[in-house]
Amino acid sequence: MTHFSFRRFFAYLKKEEKQILRDPSTFLIAFVLPLMMLFIFGYGVSLDADKVPLGLLLEDTSPTARSLENAFLGTNYFKVKTSYNRAELEEDLTGGRLRGVVIVPQDFSIKVLEGTVAPLQVLLDGSEPNTARFALNYTEGVVNNWGIQQKIEGKTSVILPLQMEPRVWFNDSLKSRYVLLPGSIAVIMTLIGTLLTALVVAREWERGTMEALMATPIRISEMLLAKLVPYFLLGLSAMILCVFLCVVLFGVPFRGSYLILLVATSIFLLAALGVGLLVSSTTRNQFVASQIAIIIGFIPAFMLSGFVFEISSMPEIIQAMTYVFPPRYFVTILQSSFLSGTTWALVMPSLLIMLLIALFFLGISVLNMRKRLD
Repeated sequence: MTHFSFRRFFAYLKKEEKQILRDPSTFLIAFVLPLMMLFIFGYGVSLDADKVPLGLLLEDTSPTARSLENAFLGTNYFKVKTSYNRAELEEDLTGGRLRGVVIVPQDFSIKVLEGTVAPLQVLLDGSEPNTARFALNYTEGVVNNWGIQQKIEGKTSVILPLQMEPRVWFNDSLKSRYVLLPGSIAVIMTLIGTLLTALVVAREWERGTMEALMATPIRISEMLLAKLVPYFLLGLSAMILCVFLCVVLFGVPFRGSYLILLVATSIFLLAALGVGLLVSSTTRNQFVASQIAIIIGFIPAFMLSGFVFEISSMPEIIQAMTYVFPPRYFVTILQSSFLSGTTWALVMPSLLIMLLIALFFLGISVLNMRKRLD
């Protein structure tokens, strides 16, 4: 019993495969959970501020003011409600039915034709800061474009500022879906890896079969490896499903290397499986193991990976904490693979760090398992 036996390993692997096939919860976690989360992030979650409800108060009804109104009505950024009643629009803004109000003063057209400063007042709902910021930027863009058009048509003598021509790299349509979906894959893989393996050893203790296993000649390394391999393959299958849906169903461009992504996913899964195995070997209850796995798996992957919240905007102590969580590196690789493209030189530092973390957790799991059995 001093050497690794492939015969014992494959025998136990076959036992694990049969156990997985008889347990429908495994397939729910491996395939139904990714589908649900992808559809939530793909259709239910968006950081885009399209069709922002905006009020337009026309105190000036001249053709010039009407031209500005048409400029607002012609953009896809706003859902415009035009009114001549200030109290009505202010009531809608207070009630949350509008996110902003643009007020066109009575002397607006006169000042435009004279070439003097023609101020517009913009009222914004600050209870949603991001939407308010988007609405202000969109309003400035609409007004600036309208002013340029007025100058071209010779309807104003206002001296135009320099005109910028922005070029957006990697995500030229600025769709948040293209960023959220690749990042969500890291969260999904973390949940799959930690949840699936968090239950494997705890299940043996709970069902009373661990004592029977201890009476067999199987080594701990053989048993743990046989437990990890099926879930590793399930995780890879779930990853393939996620990438396929992102590209085909949601239209997210993939500009990187599938080989690099496969290697990165394999290393990341080893780290996630190692964490789950450590939880599983520490607890003897499946419910407790699943709760711990969700807490230490989902929360860091969602909050500290840069998936939703920019790491550079976090406090320095929190930024330092993110370096020990594999999702931080995996999210970067995923987003680069989909949007900008990847090379081995670019991802190698992240791969090495994830590999070290994976080896650490797997090693601790083996040592902890031996201690528990002894």
